[in-house]
Amino acid sequence: MSVRVRRVYDPPEPDDGVRVLVDRLWPRGVSKAAARVDEWPKGLTPSTGLRRWYHAGEGPYEEFARRYEAELTAPEAAELLDHVRELVREGPVTLLTSAKSSEQSHTAVLVRLLEADQR
Repeated sequence: MSVRVRRVYDPPEPDDGVRVLVDRLWPRGVSKAAARVDEWPKGLTPSTGLRRWYHAGEGPYEEFARRYEAELTAPEAAELLDHVRELVREGPVTLLTSAKSSEQSHTAVLVRLLEADQR
């Protein structure tokens, strides 16, 4: 598969391919030069309201993932997701995030949706 997730704080690797930052906010303490981000589609990230709701501990991850998937059907987000799908078809893509646990974040939803397209 040509999609992987890495922390934006990790140094870039030669096999990263297209580096896509999938966080709405720029990560603290990382310069744009050091991050070497190729694309930053903010409209693909969870809304501010959803992000705050989840980080406040107001609901389980499964509900967050369901709500985020619903947000991804909005026209702008769907168009950006299609663009990332196209990037994946062309070669390796690395989704960059500041999240410590990508398994319980929006990146897991993105990877699942992108992997489904690869099958």
